[in-house]
Amino acid sequence: MLTGTPLLTGLTVPLVTPMELGGRPSAERATPLLDALYASGVRTLMLLGSSGEGPLVPASEVGPFVAGVIGRWRELGRAAVGHDDGIVTVNVTAAGTQDVLERAEAAAAAGADALVLSPPIYFQHRGDEIVAHYVAVADVGLPVVAYNVPRFSNPITPGIADALADLDHVVGIKDNSGDLALLEHLVGIAERRPGFAVGQGAENLLAAGLGLGVQGIVPSVANIAPSPALALLAAHDAGDAAETARLQRMLADLSGLHKVRPGTPALKAVLARRGLCPPHVAPPLLACDPAERDALRTFLAPFEGYLM
Repeated sequence: MLTGTPLLTGLTVPLVTPMELGGRPSAERATPLLDALYASGVRTLMLLGSSGEGPLVPASEVGPFVAGVIGRWRELGRAAVGHDDGIVTVNVTAAGTQDVLERAEAAAAAGADALVLSPPIYFQHRGDEIVAHYVAVADVGLPVVAYNVPRFSNPITPGIADALADLDHVVGIKDNSGDLALLEHLVGIAERRPGFAVGQGAENLLAAGLGLGVQGIVPSVANIAPSPALALLAAHDAGDAAETARLQRMLADLSGLHKVRPGTPALKAVLARRGLCPPHVAPPLLACDPAERDALRTFLAPFEGYLM
């Protein structure tokens, strides 16, 4: 079983989910985007997260989509270096444990390297219920990265994080809370538990997270601009504080595209204009309209040199 260290080290792209009109996931439609990301240096993907519209994708569609994406990702590695050199994790978050287990088993059968799981969505739950939710996926047989995104699910508090770190199959936490005090607590867990890792997903705090000691970053804008995210990691590793700060400002500014249209529809509109992904989204989401696409084009003009 993989530990959290390789699963969360460096850049993870929380991949958008290419779809057919009507919202059915299509691994075939993902090929141009996967090829471009691999060519840019990306090696780790997270499927079906918030950027991937995961909870809007029916459980019955998880297996075929994941299998198709993993198949192409493995092909790219074998063609480039002669062996599989990429990692694919799959978010299986849902409101109930039974739904999570159905998604998790489909992802495991499709070849996922690990599962990503938030606390339950919709209802508020006690801490012991949240921990039990994670205990239930142990028998799937894959490592689990906990995913703290309190905008959409029950939050992972310091106490819950401590309890999750006591579970052998929970090997790390991806934090999107934007709470640096919590992030520091999570890094402390990683320092005490070998093989446990922490990833930073808050796009305005990537450099701050690296400074605190997270192993990697998971910014949604890496779907359209992976190179600056990789350069940020390299600058941090080289100890170049000025370049790290510059790239952090640029990525935070780029994330302002969500002020034009929040969420995945904006990312897909940008990728569609570049021929990398259809603009289609899962209902009840709606694709960007012409005015939004024009506004995105204007907004992104200063960033063109950084986009795929």
